[in-house]
Amino acid sequence: MTSPYAVRFLSGKLQGRELELPEEGDLVIGRASGLAIVLLEDMVSRRHAELTVRSSGIVIADLGSTNGTFVNGERVEKARLREGDRILIGTTILKIVPASGVSSMPPTEIERSDSATRQSSMMSGRLEEVPIPDLLQLFSSSRRSGVLFVRGPSGEGRVRLRDGNIFHAGLGPTDDMDPMKALCRIIGWTQGEFRFDPPDSAADFILELEDSTENLLVRATHQLDEFRRIQGELPNSDARLSIAYPLEVPLGQLDARSLDVFQLAHNEGRVDRILDRSPATDYETASALLQLLARGYLH
Repeated sequence: MTSPYAVRFLSGKLQGRELELPEEGDLVIGRASGLAIVLLEDMVSRRHAELTVRSSGIVIADLGSTNGTFVNGERVEKARLREGDRILIGTTILKIVPASGVSSMPPTEIERSDSATRQSSMMSGRLEEVPIPDLLQLFSSSRRSGVLFVRGPSGEGRVRLRDGNIFHAGLGPTDDMDPMKALCRIIGWTQGEFRFDPPDSAADFILELEDSTENLLVRATHQLDEFRRIQGELPNSDARLSIAYPLEVPLGQLDARSLDVFQLAHNEGRVDRILDRSPATDYETASALLQLLARGYLH
């Protein structure tokens, strides 16, 4: 007999595969051979955690591991699991999901598949399975250092962490965009791939983000929500704007931010380039653009 639930692997080479849970039983997860789920990586202890499956529910307990067991971003000693909960052990993210009826990965296959990646600490997966804010909260709680590479619908991005704290974010081949603006855009991506690599020791940035990861995510989410409320009122991102000569309203009536955006419109023309080059947030820049269009400065 099996449980109505399964464990799905959200990251790494086993991404997307599932292990159906028994109706009742105890499954030890760790690095030692012969366990129910063997994860051969340096950050996993020999006997790391135990899943206890009973008719009353599923419980996970840490077995005194060195690097801890995390459920939905919180380090736990013991926790009752529900459908949708995400578990982080080492660099592996697992999720409790409804059983599909056919287990795609017996325990012996888990051990064989993972043995080839024992020396690798890289984590990878799909954004459709693990949203970026959830990933960053997991890394923050487990105090990870490294570079989160993201490939989304709008290009490529990087978020750098030091002991769980975000200190920089960048987009495209260069890192010249304001890091807070880059972070706001990246956390809005819901489709694509991610990869978490060791720190880039050669990276050096003049401007670093200094707030906690939690506060940065709150700020970034707020700015993203503000921008999305008015994004639909903007012309298409590749639309070209031009100055509406002769100007019927003097430039002296514009505030400093609107003047900056007006100058960018003159220099760059395209909406997406204006948003990229502006030192203000996407919401502030878009608001100024809409005002310039409404008042007849641009068309």
